Amino acid sequence: MTAGPRVVLITGGAGFIGSRLARDLLARGDRVIVADYLHPQVHPGRGWPADLPREVELVPLDVTVEQTWGTLLRLHAPSVVVHLAAETGTGQSLTEASRHGMVNVVGTTRMLDAFSAQGYTPEHFILASSRAVYGEGEWTAAAGGGSCNPPPRRHEDLAAGRWDPVGAEGEALVHVPARAGRTVPNPSNIYAATKLTQELVLRAWCAAMNSRLSVLRLQNVYGPGQSPTNFYTGILTLFARLASAHSSLDVYEDGLILRDFVFVGDVVTALAAAIDRPPEQSRVLDVGSGAPTTILDAAARIARIAGAPEPVVSGRFRDGDVRAASCDIEPTMQELGWQPKVGLDDGLAQLVGWMREVGE
Repeated sequence: MTAGPRVVLITGGAGFIGSRLARDLLARGDRVIVADYLHPQVHPGRGWPADLPREVELVPLDVTVEQTWGTLLRLHAPSVVVHLAAETGTGQSLTEASRHGMVNVVGTTRMLDAFSAQGYTPEHFILASSRAVYGEGEWTAAAGGGSCNPPPRRHEDLAAGRWDPVGAEGEALVHVPARAGRTVPNPSNIYAATKLTQELVLRAWCAAMNSRLSVLRLQNVYGPGQSPTNFYTGILTLFARLASAHSSLDVYEDGLILRDFVFVGDVVTALAAAIDRPPEQSRVLDVGSGAPTTILDAAARIARIAGAPEPVVSGRFRDGDVRAASCDIEPTMQELGWQPKVGLDDGLAQLVGWMREVGE
């Protein structure tokens, strides 16, 4: 390892996850560089988060611009890069595909080109990828039998209220929690495709340049600090904002969409553990709570905490959404010596309490 304090670069480090990780790494004695574009969709005031300690080195950076990367790397030589910078809106990616492709894919290749131009290779890259890369994931026949990986759900099926994927013969299927190395990635939307491309680009570059790579496929991250004004990410934050205003929550489809909601603090400790325990070469791990729930159940819990009306199942839907997303976290727990600490009720109470404090 590099002598002296470990130098960690966090791209997208002014965001929901990155700013919290920056504080934790700084408290452990690392030298922390935060690079961020401060996109107005996430940072309406275009200012750096007030809770970032002054010891964190802040660098304005557009990941798609070659010159900004060159400037950063002429000043800093990080031993570890945590790559969080990304456009994340699932539905938005269907209408702003070029934006997602530029930031997620071209932004990643610009970063790697800049390292190559400087003749410098970090010891370890950690990519915050997404559960979205699995698409509908793996399902198995409810009556027993083999498994399959359904294609993306069609608009006409959703419009007709046919929510669940079915087998080749129309048989009922049951979702299987995703597990890296077993579940085949099969993106259902453009955002997911760009995240999988990030993984593949980094895997190829790191193998050629003898750098280590950790890919952490995050499930649905939530908690205090998530942007309450960005309508394209964070369904629980949206619910908490509406419920805090005593509005009824609109739950899509039949309410039985399945998700694994993982608290932001648990994601940060997973990222920190990945830094502390680098792989020999590369690895892909799933990060979730290990306890999936339906959107209706999550909405009902938030409504109870906030004293809001019962949620309403509207039958509305969003193209590109998957029916079920959850993961098997046992391999991650073993590999990183990590486990999630915050249950859903506790996490939602913290989220609603924070929402009331900020008054959004």
